[in-house]
Amino acid sequence: MSDQSLSEVHQSIDTTTNKKRGWRNILSFLGPAYLVSVGYMDPGNWATDLQGGSKFGYSLIWVLLMSNLMALLLQGLAARLGIVRGRDLAQANREAYPKLVNYMLYILAEIAIAACDLAEVLGMAIGIQLLFGLPLTWGVLITILDTFLLLYLQRLGIRKMEAFIIGLVAIVAVSFLIEIIFAQPKLGEVAKGFVPFLQNKEALYIAIAIIGATVMPHNLYLHSALVQTRKINRTTEGIQQAIKYNRIDSTIALNIAFLVNAAILILAATVFFKTGNAHVGEIKEAHQLLAPLLGNTLAPSLFAIALIAAGQSSTITGTLAGQIVMEGYLQLRINPLVRRLVTRLIAILPAVLVIFIYGEEKIDALIVLSQVILSVQLGFAIIPLIHFVSDKKTMGAFAIKPLVQIAAWAIAALLISLNAAMIYNDVITPVFLGHSIWPKITVLIGICLFVGLLLYIIIHPLIIKKKQEAIIAMHPAQLVLKSVVLPTYNHIAIALDFSDSDEKLLHAGLGQGNAQTIFYLIHVVESAAAVLLQGDSDDYETRKDKERLDSYVMQLQQQGYNVKGYLGYKYRAAEIIRLVKTLQVDMLVAGAHRHTGIKDIIYGETVNSVRHEINVPIFIVNV
Repeated sequence: MSDQSLSEVHQSIDTTTNKKRGWRNILSFLGPAYLVSVGYMDPGNWATDLQGGSKFGYSLIWVLLMSNLMALLLQGLAARLGIVRGRDLAQANREAYPKLVNYMLYILAEIAIAACDLAEVLGMAIGIQLLFGLPLTWGVLITILDTFLLLYLQRLGIRKMEAFIIGLVAIVAVSFLIEIIFAQPKLGEVAKGFVPFLQNKEALYIAIAIIGATVMPHNLYLHSALVQTRKINRTTEGIQQAIKYNRIDSTIALNIAFLVNAAILILAATVFFKTGNAHVGEIKEAHQLLAPLLGNTLAPSLFAIALIAAGQSSTITGTLAGQIVMEGYLQLRINPLVRRLVTRLIAILPAVLVIFIYGEEKIDALIVLSQVILSVQLGFAIIPLIHFVSDKKTMGAFAIKPLVQIAAWAIAALLISLNAAMIYNDVITPVFLGHSIWPKITVLIGICLFVGLLLYIIIHPLIIKKKQEAIIAMHPAQLVLKSVVLPTYNHIAIALDFSDSDEKLLHAGLGQGNAQTIFYLIHVVESAAAVLLQGDSDDYETRKDKERLDSYVMQLQQQGYNVKGYLGYKYRAAEIIRLVKTLQVDMLVAGAHRHTGIKDIIYGETVNSVRHEINVPIFIVNV
């Protein structure tokens, strides 16, 4: 497979031919950061914003601003890695760390993406329930339909996908703008919230939760890949321009995310804290109180619509991150539909089970758990990233300066410490207060593994003086070409589907042979009689297929070709494989209809099924 990150859209937007200057030139670079920004306003962030606003008014807005500044720096580092090295974070890890460590990092990244998807599924399901009154279980199951939406967007190209995500972000932003207009907060009091101040330990805990839920590990993988969708001039000036414009992109997109989070907190502070409803901390409870407290019915509807849009946009980018992680760490690419369905099912199953066993009131606890899982993985994404962009050997003149390194390491230390505090409070303390011994042993083993792995990825680049080019090789050793000997194919099979493309397939197949080549025309009959009786079938379709095959054989023999015809029966791919092996051919020529997604399910994927089972070259003809 290709070593390019997101190869289907890699460098699909050419910025090198853009002769325009100023903002028109910048527009060709804008987009990746908007896909990243949705992770900063996903349903997982709503709960902390609502709690912060309802319990402490406007006093924690400064925490949101500080989180946004941290995110700007870290996302800028991820974009720099992708632009300069042409590697996403997963690929860079694969080249830098031993195989076992990479497998562990891959598993952690997949768990984080599944946890993120869980929060998005629950957020969308709650939004659907609030808007349409459906049971929460139905809302969870409905979310599986967005699998097909993602496949459709991928076919339209990266620019269309970016436009769709920007549209969803706009829905969220406009919804909360209208909510703020309804709430009418006092701007003077809001401004005081930018002054750093913590009222008590509970405020500190919520501040930790806000910061801990802000930077998502999958966003660092995602950003380092998305910037590579732009084709840039690989000169010093071209790379500097790309970094500059992506910095502008990130600043605009992440500030929009900051404003959305601030709007949620301000709304909660104005509507709940000011009215003595400081107990409100759950999404559904906030929705129920909006109408009576604001005096109109539009506010709760806008709240639910924004929640659905936030969940939908986040789940699309989460799937892209999953693709990047799998391809980057494992060099494994699977069908996008299968990838999406697996990720979504991993998120849906725990949600359905919790609803079924404990009821809907435990859903917010499940969202909190998903954020804790994300917190565990965060250090394993940030630390390698800082190492990579600080390395002058691979980044050259674009390695980050010492002052930026200090700021990045300080942010990493703060985030890891805060997330460790969250895990200590939410996981370790409850377990050790219990009486059962096995949960304690399990948690201790987990802590030792996580701390050991974290220390390893911190010190590994420091103790290796001379880094290998790739511990897990991108390619085999360079091949020294000797005198070229062209292969000859004396037995060629041509798989026909008896459509208008037959002539194109025959011409392509005949062109691969020579005067001594024997050509085998093969076709598989798939009628009901052929499925049941196989070679003994004598229905209309079998007879007509036999006549057509014999006609092709006779016509080509008259033109001087050595041609034989063979029919297969029942299953197309299995029969082609059987005939290729039985006839011992040197090459198979097959047609590809270039359909994807749902059509692959309906019509099947013959070429993909066949190529894994035979050892001869396959000449694929697009028909």
